[in-house]
Amino acid sequence: MASQRRKQLSVLVMSTTAFTMCFAAWMLFAVIGIPIKAQLGLNETQFGLLAATPVLTGALVRLPLGMLTDKLGGRLVFFALMVATVVPIWLISQATAYWQFLLAGLFVGLAGGSFSVGIAYCARWFERKNQGFAMGVFGAGNSGAAVTKLVAPVLVVAFGWEFVPKAFALAMLAIAIAFWLFTYEDPEHRVSSSVKFADQLRVLKNPRVWKYCQYYSIVFGGYVALALWMTKYYVTEFGLGLETAALLAACFSLPGGVLRAVGGWFSDRFGAHKVTWWVMWVSWVCLFLLSYPHTEFTVMTVSGPKTFAIHHNVWFFTVLMFTVGVAWAFGKASVFKYISDEFPHEIGAVSGIVGLVGGLGGFLLPIMFGALLDLTGVRSSAFMLLYGVTWVSLIWMYWTEVRRTDVMHGGAAATK
Repeated sequence: MASQRRKQLSVLVMSTTAFTMCFAAWMLFAVIGIPIKAQLGLNETQFGLLAATPVLTGALVRLPLGMLTDKLGGRLVFFALMVATVVPIWLISQATAYWQFLLAGLFVGLAGGSFSVGIAYCARWFERKNQGFAMGVFGAGNSGAAVTKLVAPVLVVAFGWEFVPKAFALAMLAIAIAFWLFTYEDPEHRVSSSVKFADQLRVLKNPRVWKYCQYYSIVFGGYVALALWMTKYYVTEFGLGLETAALLAACFSLPGGVLRAVGGWFSDRFGAHKVTWWVMWVSWVCLFLLSYPHTEFTVMTVSGPKTFAIHHNVWFFTVLMFTVGVAWAFGKASVFKYISDEFPHEIGAVSGIVGLVGGLGGFLLPIMFGALLDLTGVRSSAFMLLYGVTWVSLIWMYWTEVRRTDVMHGGAAATK
C-alpha cells in the first residue's frame, strides 16, 4: 500500500509539473507576441491569430492523444509529446517572418495536447472518490500561463524576446527527462488491445458529452483566450508597461490554474452539478460588468448640462478578473468530475473531445476578440462575446439539469 501511495504521489507531482511546463510553452506568444507585433507591424486580428495558433494544434490533437493514452499508456505518450516540442520552441527564436512564427506556433501547440494525456493518466492511478481532487491537482498545471507572465517579461527586458524560446526549450527538455525518470506505468490502466478506435469513438454519440464540451468552451476556452489576451489588454486599455501588465494579468491566470485542485475537492464533496451551476452564475455576473465599455454621457439638468463618465479603474477590473479566474478554476475541475463519474471507462476519449472543443474555443476566441476590436473599436467587446457564451451554457444547463431537480419542482420530479 505504501509503495502504491508513493507511486500515486510521484505520478501526480511529476505529471502536474510537466503539464505546467507544457502550458507555459503553449502560452508563450501571450508575452513575446507583443514585441513581435511591434516588430512586424501586425494589426489586432493578426496578433490574435499569432497568439492563438499554438492553441489550434493543441486542441486538434487532444482527441487522438486521449485515445492513444487509453491504448498505449500515459507515461510513454506524455514523454514523447514533450520531447517533440523542444525543437519547435527553440525555432521561434530564429523566425523573422510572420508565416514562420505561425508555422513554429503550430508545432509548439502540440504541448497543449498534454492535458488529455495527463488527465487520463493521473485519474486512473486514483480511487473514484479521490479522482476529482487528483484531476484538479493535475489541472492546476494551467498555472503555467501565470508562469509565462511572471518569467517571460523579465527575460524579455533583460535579454530580448529571442532569448525566451531558447530558455523554454531547455526547460522543457529537462522536465521531460525528469518525468520519465520519476513516473510509472501500470498495464492494467490501458484499454484492451481488442478495443478499436471506432469503439472508443462511439461514446461521442452521447449528448451529455457535447453538453460538457459547451461548459468547457467557456471555463477553459475562455480561460485560454483571456490568458493570451489580457497582457496586451492591460497595455492598451490602461497604458501599463509590459512587466506590470503581465503581473496583473497573472492575477487572473494564476488562480485560474492553481485553484483547480480546490475545485476538484469541492466537486468530490458537493457534486459536479452544484459546483458548475454556481460557476456559471458567478461568470455571468462578472462578465456583464466587464462588458461595460468606457462611457461618457451628458444629462441636461436644471442648472445646465452635466457630463458623467463610467469606466473601470485598473484595480476594480483586476478584482473582477481574479473572481472570474477563481470561478473558472472550479469549473474546469467540475466538468471533468462529470466525465470521471459518468464515463469511467472512456476517460481518455471523452476528455479528449471535451478538451478539443475547449481548446478550439481558446483558439477561435482570441481571433474573434481581435476581429471585434478591429470592427467596433471597443476593447470590452471581448467580454461581451464571453458573456454570450456563458448565457448559452446557463440555458443548456437549466433545461437539461436544473429544471429536472427537486429544487425546481418541489419534489414532483421524484414522484414521476
